[in-house]
Amino acid sequence: KTEEAVPGLKIKLDAVDSEVNRKEKLRGEMAAGKPPEVFDVFGSPDAGVYSKEGLMLDLTPILDELGIKDKFTTLDPFTHDGKIYGLPIGGSIEGIFYNKDYFTQKGLSVPKTLAELEQIAETIKADGKIPFAQSSKDAWIPLMTTNNLWSYYAGAEVTYGFKTGETKWTDPKVVEGVKKHQEWVEKGYFKKGELGFEYADMRNQMITGEAVMMMDGSWANSVFRDPAQAGDLVNKVGYFNLPPVNEGDPVIVMQDANNGYGFSAAVAEDPRKLQAVKEFIKNMWTDEMQLRGLKEDGVLPAMKMDLATMNSTSDDPLMQDIFKGVSEINKSFPAFDALVQADVNTALSMGIQQVIGGELDAEKMLENVQAAQEAANASEE
Repeated sequence: KTEEAVPGLKIKLDAVDSEVNRKEKLRGEMAAGKPPEVFDVFGSPDAGVYSKEGLMLDLTPILDELGIKDKFTTLDPFTHDGKIYGLPIGGSIEGIFYNKDYFTQKGLSVPKTLAELEQIAETIKADGKIPFAQSSKDAWIPLMTTNNLWSYYAGAEVTYGFKTGETKWTDPKVVEGVKKHQEWVEKGYFKKGELGFEYADMRNQMITGEAVMMMDGSWANSVFRDPAQAGDLVNKVGYFNLPPVNEGDPVIVMQDANNGYGFSAAVAEDPRKLQAVKEFIKNMWTDEMQLRGLKEDGVLPAMKMDLATMNSTSDDPLMQDIFKGVSEINKSFPAFDALVQADVNTALSMGIQQVIGGELDAEKMLENVQAAQEAANASEE
């Protein structure tokens, strides 16, 4: 549609692994001052850093012109100094996928507390299976578990304070949350050798029946709904939010709309390219495309949509579980990497892998992260 609307326009897709794009390719292009006209980007902190350097197109006037600024669930991650520098393509939550047949066979039910979840893990382990599928070669994967745990123990607000110095990584409650993850590793709740496993390996541990549960983003539903990938497991996987420490406590869940598209500031100098970007935005951010993303990829909408509309797109039981998970959230927070600087993310990534590998305990690791945080904060003053 966009190519048809702009004579002579040809859009070329360059498919790059998201971690490689985020941490290597896009950073290199930005450092050279020559990003592509359209690129996949995280709103915070990445778009904030690049927009400060004048490398990203300010979309505020375009959104005003198209009248869609108020149609998003949130634009906070992409808003810097009052201007909007990108648009989220979808939303997500993080929680636990589980094998429903196994739960039924063993008389297990969805846990209401972390202690109940641990009892389930013990039952699974005693049965000779892996409680939680996990792959930790890329640190962001196990950090989904860690991030949700420290947010339960220390509160959903704690991560917002690291960058301002109002809170510290060494806070006893943060330590308690990370220690819980360490304890799960030590108790054998994850497969040995997890530091060598790629992201896809984690899903395969579930698909082969080796593991019974898996902490992942809601986007992983697309794997378990695809017979080519999940085989016999299709329609046999359910989803629930990680439960609170105590029954009746607020349900705190990572809920995010931080991944999307940004545009090069250089586009503003070429009227035809600017027109192409406007057309792309007009065609990409519509109810039709958001619902298509939900149906085909299992990506939650980044644009405002009522639960009934979402439910009407899919009668798939796994998607219904995820919609239910969204409706049960009392407090949400963005993933840690949207709230801290890149150097802190690196220190935490290295740290969690050292904890998993048994090289460091949680307390010492968080001291190292706090030192990186203080250095990053000082460099911004």
